[in-house]
Amino acid sequence: MSRVLLTEKEFKNCWSDVHGGADVEGVVGGWLSFSYQAARVCAALRISPNVLTFLGLGSAIAMGLSSYAAISLLLLVISLFFDGIDGSVAIVQKRESRWGSLLDSLADRISEAFWLYMGWRLGIPAWVVISMWAVASTQEYARARLASLGHTEIVILTPTERPVRAIFMAFALLFYIFDIPGTLLLSYAFLALLIFSFLRLMRATFLILR
Repeated sequence: MSRVLLTEKEFKNCWSDVHGGADVEGVVGGWLSFSYQAARVCAALRISPNVLTFLGLGSAIAMGLSSYAAISLLLLVISLFFDGIDGSVAIVQKRESRWGSLLDSLADRISEAFWLYMGWRLGIPAWVVISMWAVASTQEYARARLASLGHTEIVILTPTERPVRAIFMAFALLFYIFDIPGTLLLSYAFLALLIFSFLRLMRATFLILR
């Protein structure tokens, strides 16, 4: 029996509801329009959201283990594509599930560990990449934990959301490919921004829960 897919407007409204009433205009709206069309193709090909999650994870692992920075950059983009549309496919196909959400979250944390492993291979100190992963993962855990407690109104967007963390990794790879100095300074600055983002989220959380 075929599934009745959501229209683009219904998809965007549902995405907004899932993300605590987040705005779906501007750049976000443009991405969602692209994501919706990609999700329709995946639905036509009967590709499940969980398959896309595993494809994204596999691409991230391959990216971290690759011996060629240019290939790693390409795999990073591929990983982000799969990671960006798996949730959209779940919404379009009306296949959202707690298991899928948990699987996606775990895959994201593992993927980012391999991103930063590549960062270490590029010359970023181990303590910096470990700190980056720990701060980002703690922030995401706190947000997920609050959502599980029913506080979906906490939709604070920080300067270091997952797409921005991917952009940092892309810049690190580009610096390496084109032999541009400054990777270490960039990593220190980004770690400071990660800590700032975490503290900002914790402050907002405290003001709501106190």
